[in-house]
Amino acid sequence: MMMYVVFAFLLAQRVSELFIANRNEKWMKAQGAREYAKEHYPFIVGLHVLFLLSFFIEVTVFHKTLSPLWFLLLPLIIFTQLIRYWAIYSLGPYWNTKIIVMPGTNVILKGPYKFLKHPNYTVVALEIILFPLLFNAYLTAVMFTVLNVILMKIRIPAEEKVLETVTDYRSIFATKSRFIPKRK
Repeated sequence: MMMYVVFAFLLAQRVSELFIANRNEKWMKAQGAREYAKEHYPFIVGLHVLFLLSFFIEVTVFHKTLSPLWFLLLPLIIFTQLIRYWAIYSLGPYWNTKIIVMPGTNVILKGPYKFLKHPNYTVVALEIILFPLLFNAYLTAVMFTVLNVILMKIRIPAEEKVLETVTDYRSIFATKSRFIPKRK
């Protein structure tokens, strides 16, 4: 039963994010923004769809149960979700699942972006590990962590190159870490 609740949450979250991204994309493009590095986006969508399918199948078909460490994993998952929503809220209409940038604008430096270059990618990486571990779905956790790392090695440099070219990204984020906040 718990798996169905968690899976429904993940599915609802992903669908609602696509609606938000679509709305933001329309607004940004109406303001003169352009989409960049489109070629890898279908692979990112595919990764997320296959992750959800793999997670669901591994847990339901192989009768995986809630981890005995659920009391540690669940608070971590909740924390990652708070960071996700904080990141989306902080970027407002500029948040998107695609690389859409408005040339000449300033990079947003609020919320979790005060501490990290890519808080949303950090959250996704943690989710890909934590949700499967919550139900002992080790194959999904390992396989999709590896696939996500491969895709992020393409996505993040592409995004940073665009941001450095058309915004003040380089000067703003020169001292910030990509994924883990630096100690002062």
